Amino acid sequence: MGHTPLEFSECYLDSPVFRESLKGYEQELERTNKFIKDVIKDGNALISAIKGYSSAIQKFSQTLQSFQFDFIGDTMTDDEINIAESFREFADLLQEVEDEKMMMLQNADELLIKPLEAFRKDQIGLTKERKKKFDRDSEKFYSLLDKHLHLSSKKKEAQLQEADLQVDKEKQNFYESSLEYVYQIQEVQESKKFSLVEPVLAFLHCLFTSNSLTFELTQDFLPYKQQLQLSLQNTRNHFGSTREELEDLKKRMTDAPMICKLKGQSTIEGYLYSQEKRALGLTWVKYYCRYEKEGKILGMTPVEQKPGSRQVSQELTLKSCTRRKSDTIDKRFCFDVETNERQGTITLQAPSEANRRLWLEAMDGKEPIYHSPITKRDEMELNEIGFRFVRKCINAVEATGISSEGIYRTVGSNIQVQKLLNAFFDVKCPGNVDLQTSDWDIKTITSALKFYLRNLSEPVMTYKLHRELVSAAKSENLDYRLGAIHCLVYRLPDNHREMLELIVRHLSRVCEHSKENLMSPSNMGVIFGPTLMRAQEDTVAAMMNIKFQNIVVELLIEHCNKVCNAFTVTRTAKLQ
Repeated sequence: MGHTPLEFSECYLDSPVFRESLKGYEQELERTNKFIKDVIKDGNALISAIKGYSSAIQKFSQTLQSFQFDFIGDTMTDDEINIAESFREFADLLQEVEDEKMMMLQNADELLIKPLEAFRKDQIGLTKERKKKFDRDSEKFYSLLDKHLHLSSKKKEAQLQEADLQVDKEKQNFYESSLEYVYQIQEVQESKKFSLVEPVLAFLHCLFTSNSLTFELTQDFLPYKQQLQLSLQNTRNHFGSTREELEDLKKRMTDAPMICKLKGQSTIEGYLYSQEKRALGLTWVKYYCRYEKEGKILGMTPVEQKPGSRQVSQELTLKSCTRRKSDTIDKRFCFDVETNERQGTITLQAPSEANRRLWLEAMDGKEPIYHSPITKRDEMELNEIGFRFVRKCINAVEATGISSEGIYRTVGSNIQVQKLLNAFFDVKCPGNVDLQTSDWDIKTITSALKFYLRNLSEPVMTYKLHRELVSAAKSENLDYRLGAIHCLVYRLPDNHREMLELIVRHLSRVCEHSKENLMSPSNMGVIFGPTLMRAQEDTVAAMMNIKFQNIVVELLIEHCNKVCNAFTVTRTAKLQ
């Protein structure tokens, strides 16, 4: 609701209507004064809250930056390096955002609080002073006028003239005070429109500019965020494949603890008890023993339970090993060894019958050797029938299932997979199976192909080149990484290189349909890394390198044309 303008002429009339209008202005002035106090109070609270929030953000940023990722193994993948640096990137972004915000808000007090406080004190305060003067002069004038009107006309003329002059003087003072007050109160009423809004506008501009800068910084952060999300997904995929291999290894270790030894070596180690003569007679002493077959060296380290006791190892050269007959000793699981360094025999006791068999086998014991109770999986061979199987699988997949979502990631029924493999590799009529019939679905075919490749007696990329390929994948230099892998695959035997080319070209064609099947080179690397590459040793350390096997296969798929075209050139040159 608008106020009636206060005319200066009304100051002389000083009518009740004028006074009522003036009262409305005064009430508005009080409301404005209270509003400014609230804005100042809440503005200070807001600024303090922003500063407190900024301090909390900076503390959070410092906490993030203080954390350092550790990792298993000797090298991290590019994705793991990206993840390891992520907290520092987060902290830098938060710090930059807060620095920009505090730079913008450091003058918030100057922009909002001080101008409003100045208007309240200078303008509204001055108006209140004018009101006080107006009220005093009004009361003085009307009081004097009231007395003057009660003067008797019988007073002397000189007295009456003096009284008239006094009244005229006070009236003039009152009129001047009224004019000043009316002028001032209307001036405040009009000037508050900009005097109140401008500081708030400046403060909000500062606030919004800070938010805008935050938005710009977060926009600049988007590419890193997207790359980090991809790294997280890739690392999660690598973790999934590594976990499957580790679970399989753990299960096999439960059944046969010695499978973690390098294939082709008879080295064995573990706890054994040795029968020794002491002052009080024979006693059994616990040793940690290690036998290296190549040099026939038996290392024996005594195990003392007392902390701080010194352990002195001894190395003995083995001459012979014989299983101890059970009727010649009252202990179980015993065997005798002869060494060059000691006269007579050393009687050792294993913790179990199975463990004794392993020691006897490693030491070429004279008793009949029992094979380790490892259940060896059926091995496939990289021969003509194997190539025919792979080509038929590839043709079936590319004919009917290349766009299937999750192809090679989703697995088929184990029963159907074994049925297909048994039918195809049947000794009587190998390869006599049509894979492009309704009898075999795509999941069964892809799972059978993976099973065949995974169970080759020698992996496609061979045991011999495994360490070099993994080492190349660990290189920080991307160009060297690709070049080294490119060179290494040329050293594969011809049939292995031909199989690798067949598989890589196929996987590259599958990845060309990634919009439909959602399978990228990275996804395929996770699936075929453990399939095309395998460490000769079954150890946790080897499993931790699976992520680098995945990178090797991913690079081969991404650079399929470069690698495989070179294969073709090499093969043509050999034929000529």
